[in-house]
Amino acid sequence: MEMTAAMEGAAAGGSWAAGFSLSAVASLLFFFSMLQEHIPFQLQDCLAAMAARLHALLSPYVTVTIDDHASDSFSRSEAFLAVEAYLSASPCAARARRLRADIAEGADRMALAVDDHEEVADDFRGATMWWRKSKAIPRANVISWAPRQDERRSYHLTFHRRHRALVEADYFPHVLAEGRAVTIRNRQRRLFTNNPGADWSGYDDARVWSHVKLEHPSTFATLAMDPVRKQEIIDDLDMFRDGKDYYASVGKAWKRGYLLFRPPGTGKSTMIAAMANFLDYDVYDLELTAVESNTELRRLFIETTGKSIIVIEDIDCSIDLTGKRKKKKKDKKKKKKMMPPSDDDDEEKKVTLSGLLNFIDGLWSACGGERIIIFTTNHKEKLDPALIRRGRMDMHIEMSYCCFESFKVLAKNYLGVEQHEMFGEIRQLLEEADMSPADVAENLMPRSKTKDVDACLERLVKALHEAKETKAAGGNDDDDESSSSSDDSDSSSDSEEQDKLAVVTKLDFSLAQPNYII
Repeated sequence: MEMTAAMEGAAAGGSWAAGFSLSAVASLLFFFSMLQEHIPFQLQDCLAAMAARLHALLSPYVTVTIDDHASDSFSRSEAFLAVEAYLSASPCAARARRLRADIAEGADRMALAVDDHEEVADDFRGATMWWRKSKAIPRANVISWAPRQDERRSYHLTFHRRHRALVEADYFPHVLAEGRAVTIRNRQRRLFTNNPGADWSGYDDARVWSHVKLEHPSTFATLAMDPVRKQEIIDDLDMFRDGKDYYASVGKAWKRGYLLFRPPGTGKSTMIAAMANFLDYDVYDLELTAVESNTELRRLFIETTGKSIIVIEDIDCSIDLTGKRKKKKKDKKKKKKMMPPSDDDDEEKKVTLSGLLNFIDGLWSACGGERIIIFTTNHKEKLDPALIRRGRMDMHIEMSYCCFESFKVLAKNYLGVEQHEMFGEIRQLLEEADMSPADVAENLMPRSKTKDVDACLERLVKALHEAKETKAAGGNDDDDESSSSSDDSDSSSDSEEQDKLAVVTKLDFSLAQPNYII
């Protein structure tokens, strides 16, 4: 009985003590809230600063704050985004009790982030790092014209001061690198196209590029090409992607150029999509006819990001890049007398060969890094040698007609077969006829849900026989050689001198062709 009474008395005393402590805390909070209403904001800031200095003297820990917005910018802080991405993929996020799910701009999947006022611990080389996310709400008497600035979020990193050198030298670079890698893995790859210069405004946030989601399914596994040449391209792309330190050591900008040439339907656009999927890069499809000047071309390049492929398709058809140089001063003076001044002004505003060369290999091309520039053309001989020399178009890739190895890739993709009794005949016909991979794929395409392999292969054999007969009859003669010289000639009255200039220009092309074709 005495023990029971003692326990009841202790329980009563404990409950009384707990009630007293709660009431004391509530009274203290009420006292501080009343005190804040009568203390000026300046004095509150002064007291907070004094308390922080006192805490710094007594505590052995250091705290680093990373705000979500820079003080002089409306955009999100790159450091804040990197920390958020790092913590979302770090094992320490699994120990968090409150998380927030969201799809970031440009992301392709939902990501988890540490919620407000949540704290997690990260272990790095034996040192413990505490991350805490806070949210600051402005005072009620402050008017904000920008709603996105109403709430400010920050990450606070706390660590022992003996680990300060480790944090500055190793931990921060580790967080930044891992955060960027996570952002790249989660991002949505995009296909960009340039907007006309007339649509640009004078503001800094004017969009010179528009984009859609890049969803092209082409890969090197499905690309119809000779396996040896395909592997050479893959190895070259691997070398470029991992070659940041190498490019810096040799003093070159981290970029690489590829020229894809040969007739239509040989897979040039498909090759570009396979490169983008292999490297996980964005694609910028540059339409030169919409660019009015070299200045606009430079602005477009500056607005591109790293880990991207800049493509100019059919460059020989975009602008006049057939090897013309500046004309003689005499001819220029004569034309100035005959043409209005406005025509000269319009000509000066167009993109020139010099501007395009600076775009590829000039000083501005070194702004940023990890970019690939690709030109495609059906007529390589029409391009100026300076445009496709080494250092600008580093690798020339000939997209040839369909060979037997390419056919086997297409047969496996479209029909799911790797061997067939008709393969021998098809191999012989492919050696005797010229047919693009696109035409071969169209003949292999099933016409019904039930794949009739024999019917598809017979249709291809018939098309190959027709292509063979056409080739034997001389139906593939290319008359572009005779017209290219006329493109290089001028329309002035002195025709004999212009014809001589065209012949010299054509001879210059034949002597300057590089010998590094794949």
